[in-house]
Amino acid sequence: MKLSLFFTFLAAVSAFTTGPKAPKSSTALNMAKFRSAMQYVPCITLDQLPSPGSATSGVAGGLAICIAVDENGSVYALGDKCPPINQPLSFGKVANGCITDPVLGTAFDLKTGEVSGPWCPAGIGKLIGGAFTPEGVPVFPVKQSKGAIEVQVDVNAKFNFEANFWSGVLDAQGKADGKYY
Repeated sequence: MKLSLFFTFLAAVSAFTTGPKAPKSSTALNMAKFRSAMQYVPCITLDQLPSPGSATSGVAGGLAICIAVDENGSVYALGDKCPPINQPLSFGKVANGCITDPVLGTAFDLKTGEVSGPWCPAGIGKLIGGAFTPEGVPVFPVKQSKGAIEVQVDVNAKFNFEANFWSGVLDAQGKADGKYY
């Protein structure tokens, strides 16, 4: 009995006296195998450029991009995944310096990507919006050259994301690299 009380006391003391250990993360975000390489890459051709007040989608460096044109003809590039449920932002309407998600009604600033106004104010957004923290969308520098709209992206982002997925044929132990456990 005395011995069990001693060990209980020892465990309680050690729980409050030892410093916290720094967590080790093994997520894909921290395990980049390729160095970041920011480059302008073609996203859409000039004939695919939407009319003022609308948007379209494109792909640049393996990333889904929303190309939006405001009422004055300025061109913006944003991530095409609209939070919180990742529907295409390129289906939205462009007005007053913002693009509005057509499903949930959230408006995103074209220059910063931040939420402008209420979070998920329309339709089903009123039901599910409260379950998520408001977050913006990424914005990318954009320029026109050689008959295309080019967007500056990390061309290695897709490679780094896919680097931790297995590929190839599985061996008898269920491993793709042929190594032993």
